[in-house]
Amino acid sequence: MVQLFGDEELHRLYAKGSAKIIQSPSVFSFSLDAVLLANHARPPKNKKRKILDLCSGNGVIPLLLAKQTKVEIIGMEIQEKLVDMARRSVAYNHLADQIQIFHGDLKERYDQLKHSSFDLVTCNPPYFRIGSSKELNLKEPLAIARHELLCTLEDVVRACKFYVKPGGRVVMVYRPDRLVELLHLLSQFNLEPKRIRFIYPKAGKDANMVIVESVRDGKPGVRIIDPLTIYQEGQTYTEEAEAIMNGRE
Repeated sequence: MVQLFGDEELHRLYAKGSAKIIQSPSVFSFSLDAVLLANHARPPKNKKRKILDLCSGNGVIPLLLAKQTKVEIIGMEIQEKLVDMARRSVAYNHLADQIQIFHGDLKERYDQLKHSSFDLVTCNPPYFRIGSSKELNLKEPLAIARHELLCTLEDVVRACKFYVKPGGRVVMVYRPDRLVELLHLLSQFNLEPKRIRFIYPKAGKDANMVIVESVRDGKPGVRIIDPLTIYQEGQTYTEEAEAIMNGRE
């Protein structure tokens, strides 16, 4: 059993499967972008490796990655309420030996998290700049998760560079309308973009997400891999999207 507070609910992590996560509509609930990021992260399998997830929210990406690998995973989150939710979800799923949720600010540096010590860094950062009309009427926890109130995209990329090993990978999900800015910052911090995949809500629509994988100190050369379309006609998932949502590779 797990203790829930206020409007918290226990939801399935995948559409199928026993893993569950604590969600709160007024504080934070994960969405498709987190599932897609975890699916495309290709986590290392060697138990000597380590993964860091920045802007970890309620711990969804560490929990999803733990379905794919047994390596140590640390999630960093600045909002104390979300840290508490994530830690309770980790305990509920009996993953405390593998996942640690760290309460911290990615702009700061901590003795517990060493420089250049992670083989994979993942991040689903805030998408919107300050001043976007989308932030109006949002409660503070939601606004912090979606808007650059506490960190900018440059802060995020700088932190990725600080924590990832030379030759290690950084995988991020972001908005296509800020892709040029993201690629510029990745190159500026010697995180060479290597694989890019555009995500389309349905055929005939513009891409609304993009997943970018980069390598610290990598050689130039990027691949645009096959796009992913989420819905077919009638708002049913495409075959690949359905497999991802069900936790199958």
